[in-house]
This record gives sequence, structure tokens and C-alpha cells, in this order.
Amino acid sequence: MYLLYLSVWKIIGLLPEKIAYQVANFVSDIAYRRDGRKVKRLRSNYKRVLPELSKAELAKLTKAGMRSYLRYWFDTFRLNKWSKERIINTTEVIRENLLRDPVMAKQGCIIALPHAGNWDHAAAYFCSTGIPVTAVVEKLKPEAIFQKFLDYRQSIGIEAISHKENAIPILVERLEAGKLVALVADRDMSRNGVEVDFFGHTAKMPAGPAILALKTGSPLITVYIRYLDHGIEITIDETIKPPVGKSEEESIKIITQSMADNFAKRIKGSPVDWHMLQRIWLDEEN
Repeated sequence: MYLLYLSVWKIIGLLPEKIAYQVANFVSDIAYRRDGRKVKRLRSNYKRVLPELSKAELAKLTKAGMRSYLRYWFDTFRLNKWSKERIINTTEVIRENLLRDPVMAKQGCIIALPHAGNWDHAAAYFCSTGIPVTAVVEKLKPEAIFQKFLDYRQSIGIEAISHKENAIPILVERLEAGKLVALVADRDMSRNGVEVDFFGHTAKMPAGPAILALKTGSPLITVYIRYLDHGIEITIDETIKPPVGKSEEESIKIITQSMADNFAKRIKGSPVDWHMLQRIWLDEEN
């Protein structure tokens, strides 16, 4: 499996760019027609986001969503060959001032984001423009593939920490050093997440972003990444400030709900680039 993975990574990296993305669309369309479990889940998740869509509209969105998902993977296989200039010139940021605030240099900044667009591209942009990034990443199996991804992320400037580690003390350190800490936070992998209202149904999202904000005083912002023809657009939103006079448990729930509300607003505006191929709502079957 590892050798196959390496071969695919190498071949896609060597293909001429236009042909590579034609292959990506071809592969995604095959996966869409096969209508496997992940395609069904993507369709179901889109239905929760936009329940008013007709069957034909939902089918069109799901097919486009699979193409966006494959674009993410093909970008990943090629991104470490991009120049710093290309990374910067293919990135647009809305409300970037929230990241460049002088407060961040003293307190760091926590970014929470959903599985949307290409976070690696966004992180490479931040690293290329002087903001060091530490990210918690899902530990993949087998170990050799996970290590390959760690090496890849380090090559574009990201310090990656496995979600299996006790990450909170490390992240507190990084925030105190003025770094940006990035947490993908639209799906709870710990089974100890916070229940939130998400598109009118109950989901669980990780408590980590809120816990870090309360522990460190660092600002917590959310980011939504969507694809453009020539690259990506990063939209930055503020979350609610830590409430006064509430218990820690209540504060975590309030902040996490604010994060979920930001996600929902941006996903509804550009659902095609939300690559959620897993179950997230509690009332759904596995």
C-alpha cells in the first residue's frame, strides 16, 4: 500500500499540470458514478446544508464536490514543488488584518477551520509570509504514509503534531511564542467533543480551540478556504469573545457554538469545497 501510494504521488507530481487535473476530474467522476459510501455521505451532508435543493441540483453539487475533493489531493501531490511566489500569488485573503494584528505576536493566534478547500496551500501561504504554523493532524495508517505526510508538511513550513499526542501543552507553548496554531475542527475525533447546533441538527465538534483560547487568552478565529480558478480564497471570521461570569464548561460550549455558526455560514455560501465525507450529525446512521 505504501509503495503504491508513493508511486501515485510521484506520477501525479511529474505529470504536466493541465493533464494532471484532467486526470483528477476523470478519477472523481468515476468515483461519483460508482456511488460508494463516501459519495453517499457527501450527498447526505450537502442535503443537510441545502435541504431545498432538487434531486438534480443535489446530484450536480455532489459531482462538483467530488471534483473539488480530488483537486485537493492532486494539489497535495504537487504543492511542495511550487515556488514561494506562486503560493503567494495564488492566494487571496479576506480580513487578513485579523491575522496580522500586533496582539498575535505576543499571544499567538488559534485558527479553527473545517475540511474545506486546501488547508496545506493556506498554511504554506502563512509560512511564506512570515507566520509560522503549527497544526494538529490526523494520524494515518500505515505509519509510513503518516510519516510521508509529516515530511511533506515540514517541506512547506508546517510543524505537524499527531492528534494522538497530548497536544495541548505543546500548542500552549507555540502560542506563547507568537505562532499560529491551526486546528481542523468540524469533526470530533476524540469522542469527547462538544454538542453544537449545526444546520439545525446536533453535531459534535472538538473542544480544543475553545480550551486553548481560555487557557492562553490568544484570539480564536475561524477560516474558510474555497477554491478559485487560479488558487484559493481564505475568509477569516472572528468568534465570540470568552464570556464573563460563566463556568469553564459553559464557556467552552458557547465558544464552540460560535465556531460552528461561523463554519455553517461559510459552508452554506460555498458548499462545493466542503470535503466532509464522514458522518458528523448524531442522528445519522454510521
